[in-house]
Amino acid sequence: MSGIRPIASAALLVPAFAAALCACTSTTDSLGYNGSRGVVLHTLTGPASYPNRLVDFLHKTPAEIDARIETVWNQLFYGDPNTQAIYYPVGTDQAEIRDTLHDDTRTEGFGYAMMIAVQLDKRTEFDRMWTYVKSVLSYPMTEPSGGYFQSLCGSGPPAASCNDPFGHAQFVTALLFARDRWGITGKHDYGVDAVALLDVMRHKEDMNGGVVNGVTNTFDQETALPFDVPEARAAGVSRPSVVMPAFYELWGQATDDPFWTRAATAARAYWKRAAHPTTGLFPTRATFDGMPVKNSDTFDPESFRAQINIVLDWIWFAKDPWEVEELDRLLAFFSSKGMSSYGGEFTLDGDTINGLKDYALVAANGASAVHSTNGNRVAFVNDAWSMPIQTGPVRYFSGLLNLTALLILSGQYRVL
Repeated sequence: MSGIRPIASAALLVPAFAAALCACTSTTDSLGYNGSRGVVLHTLTGPASYPNRLVDFLHKTPAEIDARIETVWNQLFYGDPNTQAIYYPVGTDQAEIRDTLHDDTRTEGFGYAMMIAVQLDKRTEFDRMWTYVKSVLSYPMTEPSGGYFQSLCGSGPPAASCNDPFGHAQFVTALLFARDRWGITGKHDYGVDAVALLDVMRHKEDMNGGVVNGVTNTFDQETALPFDVPEARAAGVSRPSVVMPAFYELWGQATDDPFWTRAATAARAYWKRAAHPTTGLFPTRATFDGMPVKNSDTFDPESFRAQINIVLDWIWFAKDPWEVEELDRLLAFFSSKGMSSYGGEFTLDGDTINGLKDYALVAANGASAVHSTNGNRVAFVNDAWSMPIQTGPVRYFSGLLNLTALLILSGQYRVL
């Protein structure tokens, strides 16, 4: 199914990943990077309990919730391959996640799907996806982008090749969860792979001896913010949807690296600078100081991911009350557009660009109501619960956010 050629074999990648293990626990910056050494990962810890709004708000039974989640899972992973599924087995031990709208393969989709799989204890599907990513999407370590994973970005076709920080962050966290849930025996050593990717994201320039062919670290050493993409051309620019403080907090727990705690704090501050003060809407891209980037200065489907990131950060860590205020602003804005008629793309001050209903946003708004005080919060949750499972080309993003929202709303999207 994939239109992306294999870049390296799995056999080549295992030693490459092991060799990439570096100083994730080091407190030194890039000037004091001290090369490879062993890392002892710590078990992750999350909150003592998780809200279940499908019970609290909608009075659904556990059996009803489990049945709904299983129905969505089965359709996305094992439904009709032409109209329902986004998961496609490849060979005997791999599987591809397909962006059916753009007819291509993106690390974003693998990241979401792997996080869902580990939450639902679906190890077979998780391992097949990760095997595909390592075998097909990995750059050889001999190339400047070695250790990163090839993705596609933008609204093509044709979409541009990119090393998307969002997918990479999802991979790291999913692998840490997999390690804690399933251990290290089996096809993959999840901890080794997670640490290797963390090290690449922080220290790619050290590994390469500088910026080579424009390839940079994923994170800016000074601000601790992730770049839009890890390339020199993206200096000073990020995306609200790729800053993920909840994940960074967990990386800090796992590695004892204070850089990740600093990154979490920086990410929360960046959201405050980038969000519109009245509507709460995020631009697709913004400079590190929060200014929208020309031609990326609207709220579009990529911005929906930022809402999910905010929700997870509040559920797991609840460190900044602004996050609840921001979710309230967003839901107040969408309420003002009409609960049944708001579109899917807007200017930051609230003018509608695309008035067509986008079920991916319905799912994101449902998840956003977990801790919101908005008067329509029950209606937002109900809309996410009762939304039709999308078929046809649009099923990829709406389906992944639908399943993600159901897990969040039922208290099943947890630190494992």
